[in-house]
Amino acid sequence: MDFDIKLISSTTSIMSLKTDCLVVGIFKKNKLSSIVKDIDKYGEITNILKSGDLNEKLGSTLLLRNIQKINAKRILLVNLGDKKKKIKESNFIKIIQSIMNVFCNIGASNLLLMLPFNKIEKYNLSCLIIRTIIIISDNLYRSDAQKSKKKPIKINIKKIIFALDEKNYIDGKNAIIYGCAISKGIELTKNLGNLSANICTPTYLENISKKLSFDYKMDIEIINREQMQRLKMGSLLSVTHGSSEPPKLIIIKYMNGKFKEAPIVLVGKGVTFDTGGISIKPSYSMDEMKYDMCGAASILGTLYAISEMNLELNIIGVIVASENMLSGNSTKPGDIVVSMSGKTIEVLDTDAEGRLILCDALTYVERFKPSVVIDIATLTGACVVALGHHNSGLFSRNDEKHTKLVLDLLRAGKMSGDTAWNMPIEDRYQKQLKSNFADISNIGNSSADSITAACFLENFTKKYVWAHLDIAGVAWKSGDKKGATGRPVALLTYYLMLKSPNINFK
Repeated sequence: MDFDIKLISSTTSIMSLKTDCLVVGIFKKNKLSSIVKDIDKYGEITNILKSGDLNEKLGSTLLLRNIQKINAKRILLVNLGDKKKKIKESNFIKIIQSIMNVFCNIGASNLLLMLPFNKIEKYNLSCLIIRTIIIISDNLYRSDAQKSKKKPIKINIKKIIFALDEKNYIDGKNAIIYGCAISKGIELTKNLGNLSANICTPTYLENISKKLSFDYKMDIEIINREQMQRLKMGSLLSVTHGSSEPPKLIIIKYMNGKFKEAPIVLVGKGVTFDTGGISIKPSYSMDEMKYDMCGAASILGTLYAISEMNLELNIIGVIVASENMLSGNSTKPGDIVVSMSGKTIEVLDTDAEGRLILCDALTYVERFKPSVVIDIATLTGACVVALGHHNSGLFSRNDEKHTKLVLDLLRAGKMSGDTAWNMPIEDRYQKQLKSNFADISNIGNSSADSITAACFLENFTKKYVWAHLDIAGVAWKSGDKKGATGRPVALLTYYLMLKSPNINFK
């Protein structure tokens, strides 16, 4: 799908616009938008609406043909709701999806959107164009890469054009670049998440990372098992003992900012399959544990997006890739391991493995002297219990520097629609990680599991500003719509865009 901008000046006649399909809005009780009034000079649209062919439900559509004196071959009317009220984000998504549903039933090859974007609640024009592109791309996505026969997309539309005035033309052009980059990054993340675990192994993630680095001229370093042993990453290695697949620590350096400017570091959990180890998971839905690498996949998707946009930042992506499998060599509940930091950890639950691989990666990244570190992980089922499937859990320390990072991430989430919710980290939760035999245990008691998991990681992040995103509830969907979502690529990319001096996106 291609996207473009059509410049509409004050002298442009809507009647003269040539397009296969002109998309315009009307409001409740058949109140016409100003654009519809301009093209209803002969009252045809008013008369059609009086007939009741378009119902009052928000997102309802009516396709018209052969309207007098109009160059557009078709006009698609979309119900935008109450004219006196701003359109809510959720309703905006419904409207775009309703338009998408019409795509499958018409022979048009291009479509001109003339919707009143100024009536959408909370969003500026650039964000709305980006959201539109992401929503459309998401609707067109197919998770059939491993099927022997691919189901074709039944759609004739090849180009979607946004009608903008001169004041918004440049911002609109840039928003299309950003939207296409983010949607492609999301697609990469979805593709990786949806691959079966016998294909998407740590070595597969290594190869994808190498290709991405080669394509965009980024430096890459791969740390293997032997090097991990020399670095004394005993916590990370304890998770890998039960698997024949070699673990990988993948470091990708996107260094497009000022020389010696402290980098932003993204650390992603890449457990390509999680059985739970000796603390084995129930068999029901265990197939979904292929998604336990979505944190890692989101870093690759984000690096793709920012490379396409050429952000002027220094960013280092760190992917910790391993399996958590069962064998005679598997780590046992009660085993004590020594982390890279020197802290000893009592492994009370081998299914709490994400924090065990992340803690050594979080110690390793100290050497980069980062401005901030953000880790992204499908870490706890408790986060799903707390927040459902709407928000990522956002955890950080409560001081001035960390509060700024949290606010920046929350803002990026709201702007992108890929939202997060701030959760607490406090010393009183740390007490739940007390061990009688080691410096710390890898789980607390049965309460506040997502918080104690974040508190565990916090012990290894004292030397820099840090935030943790628990994406267990948002990284994939179950049921009939099972599949990776590509989150939080949009959140991370917006956060980085807002930091980049060459992106006019405030």
